[in-house]
Amino acid sequence: MKAIRKMILMFAFVSIVLCLMALLPGIGSSRNGAARWISIPHLFTFQPSELVKFTMCLYLANLFDRHSAEYEENRTEFKYPVCALILFSGVIALQKDLSTCVLVFIVGIALFLVSGAPVLWMIPMGLLVAVTGALMILMEPYRLMRVLAYICPEKFTTTAGYQSLASARAINAGGVWGVGTGSGLDAINGIPEIQTDYIFAGWATSMGLVGVTMFFFLLCFFAYRGFRIAMTGRSRFASFASYGCVLSMVLQAVFNCAVVSGAAPTTGIPLPFFSSGGSSLIVTMCMCGFVINASHCDADDSMEEYVPASNVIDLESESFTETVVEL
Repeated sequence: MKAIRKMILMFAFVSIVLCLMALLPGIGSSRNGAARWISIPHLFTFQPSELVKFTMCLYLANLFDRHSAEYEENRTEFKYPVCALILFSGVIALQKDLSTCVLVFIVGIALFLVSGAPVLWMIPMGLLVAVTGALMILMEPYRLMRVLAYICPEKFTTTAGYQSLASARAINAGGVWGVGTGSGLDAINGIPEIQTDYIFAGWATSMGLVGVTMFFFLLCFFAYRGFRIAMTGRSRFASFASYGCVLSMVLQAVFNCAVVSGAAPTTGIPLPFFSSGGSSLIVTMCMCGFVINASHCDADDSMEEYVPASNVIDLESESFTETVVEL
């Protein structure tokens, strides 16, 4: 944990630089009009915005731990972590990745709340998210089409609403028990990118209502264990960061299921542990590794400064020896 804290600034810098590099022609790789990937031919493709999710939790947790006394004395000091959160979200927004941008911002606001930030600070931040999100939707026609397809799906059955309707048909086809494990995604026709953002439709078709119930049971158990570690940790930094990591994974899973089931407009956000994509899986496993580390790490070294010097006993001092002899 100490080594991680020493490298947080480097992690933040590298994450932001990689997000900006994804926008450069020749380095970044564009898909469906969005520049979100860094591609090294014949080797691998990496999505930097996935790394930002983890880095943002570490960076804000470190700020809230090291400067908690300053924030308590002067609440205007919260403007520094606010600027950091806007920077992390902004570099993702430049990649035309609205769903990940909103997710990062929501997790950041939650970290502000658990760190003791004034609730009044959340009002302007919430308005900022709402206004920025509305502008980003209006600026891109395909986003506006997705919102309209969510409101009136019957009018966009062959265009923006096609993927959502096909997903609903696949979920209904699963019934109670599903069509069986090992049926494969090839049996589900008509859902574009089912192996990534719409993988939950394949799970629901194969496993049915029983499998969907089992999935949400595991998700709730995962959330319970993760938040319990965050609340009972001896390190304040590890607790804050663990809370952000667990919340990020749980919210991402809930958002994905909401999109696949038609409860939210279509957007590109993967399902943790399930969706195809190495970047998402690697970062998700790193978050889990950090939470496991936080469950048994030592208390922050900064807590030692709260021990008064007069209470520290030097076992080799002459005064201590004389006291023992007298007793």
